[in-house]
Amino acid sequence: MVLKLFSATAAGLAAIVFAAPAEAQRKRSDGVVRTCSNYGNGCTSAPIRRGQFDYEFRMPGGTWVSCRADCKNAVREDMLDFWETQRERQRGSH
Repeated sequence: MVLKLFSATAAGLAAIVFAAPAEAQRKRSDGVVRTCSNYGNGCTSAPIRRGQFDYEFRMPGGTWVSCRADCKNAVREDMLDFWETQRERQRGSH
């Protein structure tokens, strides 16, 4: 009887422990930004949150990146149009 109770309690605690990180991720998001490519690379959306210094968006791998001045443009530049943005910045620096 005690072993069954211990097993059920351990299973319940494991479910809570494994669910906690996912729940924490949901609570940290303040909304979602949706944007489309300027170069025909499709559209995407990303969760945003208030970071320590400014708003941040979450990359597909889970990394939170600063929105800089505008979350919509930051998501487009860093996720959809990354290489085109790099080329534009390279041309502008000469």
